[in-house]
Amino acid sequence: MRVALVHDWLTGMRGGERCLEAFLELYPNADIFTLVHVPGSTTGRIDSRVKKASFLNRVPGISRHYRRLLPLFPLAIASFDLRGYDLVISLSHAAAKNVRVPRGVPHVCYCFTPMRYIWDQARSYLPGPAFYLAQPLLQLLRLWDRRGARRVGHFVAISQFVAARIRRFYGRDAAVIPPPVRMRSGTSQGLTSEERAIFASNPGPFFLCAGALVPYKHIDVAVEAFRRMDLPLWIVGGGPEERKIREMAPPNVKVLGRVSEAFLWECYSRCEALIFPGIEDFGIVPVECLASGRPVIAVDAGGIRESLGCARGSSDSVLVQRNPYGVFIHKRGHGDPGALVEAVALYRAARGEFVASELAARAEAFGYPRFFASWEQFARDAGLAASDRAAANAEAPPVKSQGVGC
Repeated sequence: MRVALVHDWLTGMRGGERCLEAFLELYPNADIFTLVHVPGSTTGRIDSRVKKASFLNRVPGISRHYRRLLPLFPLAIASFDLRGYDLVISLSHAAAKNVRVPRGVPHVCYCFTPMRYIWDQARSYLPGPAFYLAQPLLQLLRLWDRRGARRVGHFVAISQFVAARIRRFYGRDAAVIPPPVRMRSGTSQGLTSEERAIFASNPGPFFLCAGALVPYKHIDVAVEAFRRMDLPLWIVGGGPEERKIREMAPPNVKVLGRVSEAFLWECYSRCEALIFPGIEDFGIVPVECLASGRPVIAVDAGGIRESLGCARGSSDSVLVQRNPYGVFIHKRGHGDPGALVEAVALYRAARGEFVASELAARAEAFGYPRFFASWEQFARDAGLAASDRAAANAEAPPVKSQGVGC
């Protein structure tokens, strides 16, 4: 079976690229098509399977400015020739699902989210007058995005939250398969001497923010909240908001930029708790932190309610509550530094009640075995041919998926 995997862009190793690697476990001989490919920015395995990047890849400086070429995405994604493939799987949070697939070839979209830039979060990316000036273009892109969604054979969402957004914007139903989450990645033995020096010179406890520095994650809210508390906060990750975050960070907030995998996992294991102020579609980073035995302080909304469960009444405040996995801010406190300050105070009062083994057990429900088993079950239900991995493990007993809802 010839399989094509269509991914939006390959410019860094984030949650979507981890999912792409998991699909290469299922279909190791698949070809990858993508709008932009920066070799070395993901993994050697992904690089080796890239069949074609779009004409956008030839634009000077594209690795930094690809988001600004949004009006060209429809033309770029339509340029791929997928004739000769037996199955097309698009991994999409932007344009990948809009790829043109030959008649009769199954097309499954593993959807991270409908395109934020043109739907409900457009204001975050187009602040002020730019949002109103861009309205004609946004309307055209929404029509194109809906048409592309109609051509998808099967939608699979990463969470019930995303499935609801797919129904809202595209009028389509979606199966739900949460993304695979790593439980650990090496030990402190993988740290460089420079990375060890960072920990040695900062031996005290710290709170952690990790992930892409993009508007909807509201890392600026965390910076402002910790300015008021004067507690140590480390921020790891890169993105278009990095310069803004560095400029506004007070002395107690350390902005470290992009870091190695070993350094990130060491941060997880050493931190007081993960600070996660955005509303996420699923939230791989919080589950990775749980796997390291550390709790999460987050907004009680979006995919977090599925990965970490619903908050429970356990404080005198109606704005912040907690459950066995962390402290949660009511949705109306989203974007409010004061609400995050209150949540950190509740965590500090109750931190002795979080049990590392319970946190890690919650994370295990989202491991790779569960993802592979869920995908194979979906493929059988959808009448798709079995993956190479399923064929190789045909005699192995099935892995039971665990319930992870509220």
